[in-house]
Amino acid sequence: MKIIKVTDAIAGGRVAFEVFREKVLAGAKVLGLATGSTPEELYKQIVASDLDLSELTSVNLDEYVGLSAENEQSYAYFMKEHLFAEKPLKASYLPNGLAEDPTAEAARYNQLLSEYPVDVQVLGLGRNGHIGFNEPGTAFDSVTRVVDLEPSTIAANARFFEDESQVPRQAFSMGIANIMSAKTIILMAYGEAKAEAVKGMIEGPVTESLPASVLQNHPNVVVIVDEAAASLLS
Repeated sequence: MKIIKVTDAIAGGRVAFEVFREKVLAGAKVLGLATGSTPEELYKQIVASDLDLSELTSVNLDEYVGLSAENEQSYAYFMKEHLFAEKPLKASYLPNGLAEDPTAEAARYNQLLSEYPVDVQVLGLGRNGHIGFNEPGTAFDSVTRVVDLEPSTIAANARFFEDESQVPRQAFSMGIANIMSAKTIILMAYGEAKAEAVKGMIEGPVTESLPASVLQNHPNVVVIVDEAAASLLS
């Protein structure tokens, strides 16, 4: 792992953009994208840049079960608002939150990922160490599937909804094996609430009880953390 410490999320987004830009200019064709507040500054930097994404393809980490792409809380809507509307790609794929057969939709997405192997994967980090929606206890060989969200994840995501009761209880998520297949991973984590997870991810044992710890086994991971998130590191 390459660990880069920054002052705050804005500085982190700038550093992440430079890593991202370098990989795109070096020939990356498939982008694995994440949602939530963590990558917002990275996407702002991409939109403001002259970087051309029009020949690239993206695949997203996850999507809520039960939300349409037009729902303002869906990840499809988030990606449109924060990136795709300003920087359209050749093709952009997310799981279909309204799929009638979720199991078949997960299988379809796994097939899609085999057709578009990810060159650069953007990740955030959950307070409990989850990556994507791979909660503690997820098998390292897991692939895209429907997952039940932990209460702590539901509570953390409630800030995006009118109240916690509106947060979906399930989501489609790439599995850990899908994530680990990316050639390069850029993970960002900001704030004191992420400090325990950051310490476990970098310095703790590789264990399914802290999913992000598996990244210790990946050959090309860039971790960008602010001072608060890095505060427990040795």
